[in-house]
Amino acid sequence: MDKPAVFTDEEITRFRAELADRRSPGAYEPGRWSVSPLTRRPDVRGPMPGSVRLRDATLRSVETLPGVVASTEAKEAYLRRLAGAGVREVVTAGLAGRDDKALRAEVEVIKGENPDCRAVLPLLRTTADIDRAADAGYDAVQIWVQGLGEASLIYNPAVYQQAWRGEDWRGTSTPRGRADVLARALPLIRHARSRGLHAVVPMLMVSFLTDEILDESVIALTAAGATELTLFDGPGAMSPEAYAQLVTRTKELAPGVEVGLHPHNTFGLAVACAVAAVRAGADVVELSVNGYCGGPGNADLAATAMAFEALYGVRTGIRTERLTELARAGEELTGYHLAWNHPVTGTSAFSWGGMDLITQETAVDPLLHNCLEPALVGNTRQVPFTPDSGPYTLADKLTALGVDTTVAQVDEILRRARDLMKREARLLTDADLAALAREVAETPESAEEPESAAPTEAAEVAEVADPPARTER
Repeated sequence: MDKPAVFTDEEITRFRAELADRRSPGAYEPGRWSVSPLTRRPDVRGPMPGSVRLRDATLRSVETLPGVVASTEAKEAYLRRLAGAGVREVVTAGLAGRDDKALRAEVEVIKGENPDCRAVLPLLRTTADIDRAADAGYDAVQIWVQGLGEASLIYNPAVYQQAWRGEDWRGTSTPRGRADVLARALPLIRHARSRGLHAVVPMLMVSFLTDEILDESVIALTAAGATELTLFDGPGAMSPEAYAQLVTRTKELAPGVEVGLHPHNTFGLAVACAVAAVRAGADVVELSVNGYCGGPGNADLAATAMAFEALYGVRTGIRTERLTELARAGEELTGYHLAWNHPVTGTSAFSWGGMDLITQETAVDPLLHNCLEPALVGNTRQVPFTPDSGPYTLADKLTALGVDTTVAQVDEILRRARDLMKREARLLTDADLAALAREVAETPESAEEPESAAPTEAAEVAEVADPPARTER
């Protein structure tokens, strides 16, 4: 049906001109995004690099999720998706339970999909581990260094194994201070470099680092040949400002070494920590699809990538149109599902409800309440039919269902639909709306013209409220 026009062509032209006047290149890219021009002003956003590397650690992180039992084939298929999505570095699972053939196959999957994707093997504790990584074709290894001194014994698996067997794990080589912890890592770093590997050194529990320990650690690790120092915040106890400070100081101490970060999302600030750290000079952000990891999880790949790309104009190399597909595949792999409104990839991340004033705005401009174009991230715009929906939203729904109606019929269908939703306390499906449309079409016209559907309470409020206050989000 032809819906009654709300605005004239001249009015719509003026609306669009007004919107164009409020936008600026970069912050506005038609068909992609429309964000505040303030986000791109150098005096507001601060210095930002032209690009940043995102390192995905999903396959390592899912090992910490309770109840995840995925086959080797499923993990390989997911690894192929990751590399194909443009992720520039992938951290795989560790060595445990895997032979050399499995390690080589893993590298082949990554390189077969994207030869430029760096393969990183984590959790290496011996020179023999490093040799296996080098022989399998990995580009880099992660040599984890605890952030504490003697208390690092809490995180030593061998301590628990020996204690359980009734053995005394204490000996002359037991680390009793920070210097001992560092001393264990230095030969591993040197060996990794001798095998031509990038030595990525995660510095764990950085929220416990003092200035003195940070200085001591950075100097010792870089002297051994570390190519990257990654600031791991497992507890998620670092604010964005604190992360920026750590990055700044690390860069001062080791200007020729890359700095990365691995933030956790305890306060919902993992993406903000990533932004603050990159602004301070960080080169790499380690994260995961859907934020998967133990506890509150990591920074989410999709949200982080789009924050850098859309808000700050920082290139990530991610094929953004694959982000939602990757998120759904992650849910299938792990059984852990996202909230409906999860940023960027949630099933209803691009749904603002069913009121006419929201559903019809896209005819004027598609990038108003949705500042991202859903197709840019492989997602879809959802337009639900709700008790607040008016005749324009219903008419669009019926047209999409292939139902041709008149204005009077839409009014009657709307009246019946609202009655049914109120009576059954639920939203209606497309099948429900189609059935109501058939009922109305088969009902002989009454002698009297049917009354227009009574406005909902929300609609009545909209009629008397100041329009800007009503529509502001």
